Amino acid sequence: MARAAAARSPGRTGERGASGANTSPARTRRRSRPAARRLAPPLEHRILTTATLCLLAFGAVMVYSASSPLGVLSRGGSGTGQFVRYLVFGAVGLAAMHVLARRGLEIFTPRLVTVLLLGSFALLLLVLVPGFGVAVYGARRWFSAGPIQFQPSELMKLALVLYAARYLADHPKRMRSFRQAVAPIAVVAGPACLLIVVEPDLGTTLVVAFTMAALLIAAGMPMRYVAALAGIVAVCVILLATAQPYQRARLTSFLHPWATAAKSGPSYQAVQGQIALGSGGLFGVGLGRSVQKIFYLPEAQTDFILAVIGEELGVLGIFGVVCLYGMVAYAGLRTARRAADRYAKLLATGLTSLILCQGILNIFVVLGLAPLTGVPLPFISYAPTNLCVLLAGVGLLLNIARPGTRLKAVRNPGVDSAADRDRRRRDRRARRARAGGGRRAAG
Repeated sequence: MARAAAARSPGRTGERGASGANTSPARTRRRSRPAARRLAPPLEHRILTTATLCLLAFGAVMVYSASSPLGVLSRGGSGTGQFVRYLVFGAVGLAAMHVLARRGLEIFTPRLVTVLLLGSFALLLLVLVPGFGVAVYGARRWFSAGPIQFQPSELMKLALVLYAARYLADHPKRMRSFRQAVAPIAVVAGPACLLIVVEPDLGTTLVVAFTMAALLIAAGMPMRYVAALAGIVAVCVILLATAQPYQRARLTSFLHPWATAAKSGPSYQAVQGQIALGSGGLFGVGLGRSVQKIFYLPEAQTDFILAVIGEELGVLGIFGVVCLYGMVAYAGLRTARRAADRYAKLLATGLTSLILCQGILNIFVVLGLAPLTGVPLPFISYAPTNLCVLLAGVGLLLNIARPGTRLKAVRNPGVDSAADRDRRRRDRRARRARAGGGRRAAG
């Protein structure tokens, strides 16, 4: 028996001596294949990247189509000013997306989120001060430096999602009480929404409210509390919508659009958008051949760019845009479901809801299903700040979906469960026992 063991031991020691461990080339290949498969980008990562890049490319084409004719007619030149700025801000947003896709959760620490939130509040206050904020069509929402404009309410949307996701992840038991769940978020989101309404920008306020509601639902708030909160928000929105004359005019024009369809009427843009959609039919009149964008539809490259898509590419073009947003929704919610911890799940849900709420609200406005709100179509409309902020949000989603981030979070001793630690101890004891038995047999 001793000679047989000695005869077998050279083979094992030879394998160890060749590579320093008990591994053969075939076994190494078998081990490397599952590792490579784990580190490959998952399905949601690929879908989200593809859909975002397709929306960006399509947005560049449609911004050029919607803005260049009017630029040539009114200002002369080639009419590519807004198209070039869209490309520049798109490149900035893609750079931010690339950085955050690699280290997003590491960069946005709780301290940085607090600084971002306080900075957003300061900018919202500063934009209302004459001499700092720029008034466009009666609304004071932007800082301007030459051709570059910055809208602080877009930064506030991202800061609120980061704050709410962190709070709800750190206090899961507070979802059992309506006051404990809603009050800390309402104390922060309420003043932010009030400052945005004062600009005035009711559309962005609605997007923030819908996103916060989606986060509360994802955090486990009972539906009776959600219904009560929805009732409170609905009353506040109605009061805000009827507080100012132009808001009341928008509401009445939504109920009777053709009664105020004159060029100076409040429903002129909405009616011209519906005419553009009706002119396109199923297949559209052809790319670049829209008539409404030149002579009738004001600011067609911003909030009503979907009407230009409908006129030039028809119902099929709108259907393609909706399918791309559906891909973003599927990838974002799949990322949230497969995320490593509660904070990542809620953050992925909040970022996905932010994109979808804005997109759905814009589509409803253009189709005549909601009053005018001034919300751009995500990734497609000419809205530089919104484009950069949403691309940064997509970068955070990609970071959550990355397999390396998921494995790092699972293996982190600070978040591992007691069962995982016990399993690792048992594995170490079993390896020591096998190693001791091998030494005794060899001796």
